[in-house]
Amino acid sequence: MLEIRHLKSLSALRETDSLVQAAKRLHLTQSALSHHFKELEDNLGLQLFIRKTKPVRFTSAGLHILKFADRVLPELRNIERDLSRLAGGTAGRLYIAIECHSCFQWLMPAIDQFRNAWPEVELDLASGFVFTPFPALARGDLDLVVTADPIEMTGIMYIPLFTYEAVLAVANHHHLATKPFIIPEDLMTQTLITYPIDRNRLDIFTRFLDSADVEPKEVRTAEMTVMMLQLVASERGVCCLPNWAIHEYSSRGYVTAKKLGKDGLQSTLYAAIREDMLETSFMKDFLLTAKDTSFSTLEGVSIANY
Repeated sequence: MLEIRHLKSLSALRETDSLVQAAKRLHLTQSALSHHFKELEDNLGLQLFIRKTKPVRFTSAGLHILKFADRVLPELRNIERDLSRLAGGTAGRLYIAIECHSCFQWLMPAIDQFRNAWPEVELDLASGFVFTPFPALARGDLDLVVTADPIEMTGIMYIPLFTYEAVLAVANHHHLATKPFIIPEDLMTQTLITYPIDRNRLDIFTRFLDSADVEPKEVRTAEMTVMMLQLVASERGVCCLPNWAIHEYSSRGYVTAKKLGKDGLQSTLYAAIREDMLETSFMKDFLLTAKDTSFSTLEGVSIANY
């Protein structure tokens, strides 16, 4: 059976053009290397090179294996180097998906800081609009999912990032703008603007309307937070967003933010990761960076309890 050590041995023989020098490079005796080649030839039923020639003459079988070695050995060296950096905690891969679709406001500064601190970590970012990220996380296609909807899965851990209040954005002159807080029945006559995701992943339904068996008059979707709030400001509907996502617009007088229920609707944002990634140095640092950035850039968030 052809093994990596065979590829390395044959490649060393070609590069040194000498059994003696090839053996030295491989930290073997000449007799051990000769036996190594003889064993391989016997297993394959093919001669790989002509003995006692200078330069070494390889047979068709030997040349065929060398072409294969030229493709495989560089890739092997790359992965060995990557694994060595991983063992030292200085390199790796961090593929992130966002289910919290208004998170770019604080996540992008966190990613910028992280990229500067960990230049050898391959970083990529995707939105959770068009796919379900948790199966991708479990099978290793993703490394971290930012979500407000934990799903119990074997091998997946949820690290709380921060707690926030979900509020309803309404136009400044909307009749709901004068109410002290919103009750589910208030939305029966309203167009509710949401992100284009399943309603079972939206707090406004799962934690506010469904329990009261209330449906909005109409549901309209928009992919971007700014589009949602522009629709709200022009009295095309109302929308539920994190308080920190609305703050920039409500503080400038574009829309009005209203509490959902007398006590408000509190939610927690999590980083979902695989258990094997938790102790990785760069993952630990990213989680700390994300938390620090959220508290320094977002209004109205608080520390999440484990």
